[in-house]
Amino acid sequence: MKEWQPALADGLRRAGADAAVPELDMAMAFYGDLFRPAGELLAVGDPLFGAADVEEGFERDMLLEWWRAAAETDPTVVAPSADTLAATPRSVQAALRALSGSRFFAGIALRAMVFDLKQVHRYLVDTDVRVRARGRVLEAIGDDTRVVVAHSLGSVVAYEAMCARPGHGVRALVTIGSPLGIPNLILHRLEPAPLGLGGEVRAVWPGGPDLTWTNIADDGDVVALAKDLRPAFGESVRSIRVHNGSHAHDATAYLTDAVCGRAIAAGLA
Repeated sequence: MKEWQPALADGLRRAGADAAVPELDMAMAFYGDLFRPAGELLAVGDPLFGAADVEEGFERDMLLEWWRAAAETDPTVVAPSADTLAATPRSVQAALRALSGSRFFAGIALRAMVFDLKQVHRYLVDTDVRVRARGRVLEAIGDDTRVVVAHSLGSVVAYEAMCARPGHGVRALVTIGSPLGIPNLILHRLEPAPLGLGGEVRAVWPGGPDLTWTNIADDGDVVALAKDLRPAFGESVRSIRVHNGSHAHDATAYLTDAVCGRAIAAGLA
């Protein structure tokens, strides 16, 4: 909250919505504790994961997608090859090594990368964690809530929470750095499940016809692999590209952009 509130206020000011700043009334849903192992003393808040902890299936596939995306946007990252991907242990180690030297993951510890993978994976496969995390978001959405802003995995949780509460009064959903559109790994695992229409997948709209959904992604944001959500969620989604510099996935970089401020201000108006 202490980082988001001033960043959000900056975005509103840049959008020319200074009058909305003093009236800003925020609530933040926190569910990070649901992913922490009980009874462990952690030096920096994350379990001490390494390459050997990356599981076959979802975690390996997501890691390799990050690697491919990083190679497409960062010339210093060597692209994965078919030979490299053939052997699972080598591919995981190579991916982590390549990503640790990328601009996107600069300064991020290996264990933090693996923890992020496991956090997304656990949300999708652990029913108890999923229900509890979604419940905390639902508790934060009151009858007077007009705007929901969600970042990264939070956009998945917020989307599912809004779908689970028909008739909510949210006017604007603003997703930033969102992985919602990643086929198979995220999109096809959403609740409620997307519908298959003539070979294409169309996900459920998370509100009524008056809801405005703005999705904002940086070209270099490896987590937001699918920058444009319209193919999966419909033409009503306003998809916007921004440039966050070296902090492509940073929430505060997104929030301070004028386009984010305008999307929030429109929902508050």
